[in-house]
Amino acid sequence: MSTIAPELIRNCKRCAHELAPGALACEKCHALVHSEELERLAADANALEATGDIQQARERWLLGLRLLPPSSKQAHWIRERARALEAAGPQHASARASAVALGSHPSLLPRVTLGLAFLLSFAAFVWVYWKASGAQFGVGFAALILIHEMGHYVDIRRRGLPADMPVFLPGLGAYVRWRAMGVSLETRAAISLAGPLAGFLAAAVCAALWWRTSNIFWAELARVGAALNLLNLVPVWILDGGQAALALGKAERISLLIACVVLWLVLRENLFLLVAAGTAYRAFFSADLPVHPSRATTVYFVAVLTALGVVLSLLPGHGLGLN
Repeated sequence: MSTIAPELIRNCKRCAHELAPGALACEKCHALVHSEELERLAADANALEATGDIQQARERWLLGLRLLPPSSKQAHWIRERARALEAAGPQHASARASAVALGSHPSLLPRVTLGLAFLLSFAAFVWVYWKASGAQFGVGFAALILIHEMGHYVDIRRRGLPADMPVFLPGLGAYVRWRAMGVSLETRAAISLAGPLAGFLAAAVCAALWWRTSNIFWAELARVGAALNLLNLVPVWILDGGQAALALGKAERISLLIACVVLWLVLRENLFLLVAAGTAYRAFFSADLPVHPSRATTVYFVAVLTALGVVLSLLPGHGLGLN
């Protein structure tokens, strides 16, 4: 069994506030002091769970408790996870060899339940849009939303963080539930932007199919997909743009605002004005500015906006439609 010897951290990595000896969270901004080590532990534990080594996975999760305030949400989640793994371990100990041989592992039941939630909600999502717009568009639109959500899911999982498969809400949208485990604002922003990036790739493929086949259906699907992903980047509320903006300081938000205005002037797509309006509010009227803003997030944000704008500029129509 391995142990952790936390590094001596004297100042908060988010706000630079001086930390009290042995502090686990910053008194000023409440950021977790050992967020990077927690991310590594989560990645190790998830990898061990995937191979069926439940006991070792449980031990890795429990090591994280030493790095968390006892009353934190993350500590509560880890204790619940450890109890679930402890209950699963003995029940499946005798069957572990055969389970591994079959490619499964002891925590199969929760995964099956989450898998069913994903499949059933996605089926309902397809059915709603099938009835509203026809089979072809209904299936195509649902596929675009799925690709967007899988962009979030894949980015979360590749970082070794826990995440559930997407859940779809017919008529409203979809979401991916995940456990942040004290990750930085920059990482959260990257995960938020991964969905619109995947949405851009899906829209670009549809645009290419329209160009190749001259079938207006693909142009319609490409425009709807690109426009919805662009709207999702308006930096307000729970939209992906709103989450990504948390990593941007005032200067970065003003830079994003200027980029939106330039993209509107060049591409003549009015949706950029909505993104610009949300960005202006976050730059001049919002108090949620980070102490250490992320320039990389600004570049990422502008790159995704530009990519979506280019796709829209190559398609007939305006906004969400072709007319």
